[in-house]
Amino acid sequence: MWLGWLEASDFRSYRQMRWNPDPGINVVMGANAAGKTNLLESVGYLSSLRSFKGVPDSALIRIGTDRSILRGEIRTMARTTRIEVEMPKTGRRIAQINGNRLGRVTDLLGEVRAIAFLPEDLDIIKRGPSYRRNLLDSVAIQLWPGAHLDQRDYERTLRQRNILLKQMGRQTDPVTLEVWDDRMSVAGAAVMARRVAVINALEERAGSAYQALAGSTTEVKIDYRSTWGAKSAGDRTGWETALREALGQARSNDMERRVTTVGPHRDEIGFTLDARESRIHASQGEQRTLILALRLASHQAVEQVTGVSPLLLLDDIFSELDKNRSAALARSLPVAQTFISTAREDDIDFPLQAGRGWRLADGKLI
Repeated sequence: MWLGWLEASDFRSYRQMRWNPDPGINVVMGANAAGKTNLLESVGYLSSLRSFKGVPDSALIRIGTDRSILRGEIRTMARTTRIEVEMPKTGRRIAQINGNRLGRVTDLLGEVRAIAFLPEDLDIIKRGPSYRRNLLDSVAIQLWPGAHLDQRDYERTLRQRNILLKQMGRQTDPVTLEVWDDRMSVAGAAVMARRVAVINALEERAGSAYQALAGSTTEVKIDYRSTWGAKSAGDRTGWETALREALGQARSNDMERRVTTVGPHRDEIGFTLDARESRIHASQGEQRTLILALRLASHQAVEQVTGVSPLLLLDDIFSELDKNRSAALARSLPVAQTFISTAREDDIDFPLQAGRGWRLADGKLI
């Protein structure tokens, strides 16, 4: 899979831009605030119709304009897919695939796959458990686009259960609550099945990638932790039963607190290096190497499961890596269309036989 061309109008810092990237490695060099991250963000947006920085569409529209337009062509050996998105300042976004109006985001999932590494990915290790849950859930969607529907069903059911608890508190009707418990157990078991499958797909690959990047024999483990017996349940039927029982046991507490206190939305994921909790005991260099290893492992897993090599986006990747790890990363890059941004040309001390370098200045690529 590769991006054949990209056009952007009034997207972030770009007034008008057309780019025909190399099918191999693309290194975008430019000063700080030149728009390098914006360029990678536009590529990532075409894969999911959302910013990889987590901002709303309104933040992507160039200041002083009333709409932003992105167009691009994704190619594989089998077909070509044209994606067009118009983001107005007011009103609904319009997206098309090959000229046909896109009704749901789920219709786009699987058409374009992309794995991105951002400097703020360090938050996945350092901050709260929601960041680590989101990592597993986002990789699940890349592997199996239907996982988006599982996650949506769980979130909707959880939201409805919480609305009921917030409104009624101790007066919540047990029969009605049991209906939501059943629905939440089914949806939660589906989410859990996807998360476990992602862990199985990533753990060994992430360990190999970490060792290659760090030049060590460090063991990487992904530890799933829950308060409702998820780890011991073992399969979808077991997770459904365990969650239903846990919700029943927590019912009085939930009614008192007016919120759902157990379930996949409260679970924690631990990443360990040689049995050391990475969030607490790893250095920042080790944490950054671990996140990069997880991204490379995700890319490898998606390629092997789907048979399609995703786009790889690496934003400002070399600024926090020493020369040894930078060289190791260059050796570890997959055979895939890759987009790398950097502010310093001397960060790229490896040959680009399988790609090209681009200089970005005044919104133009040369």
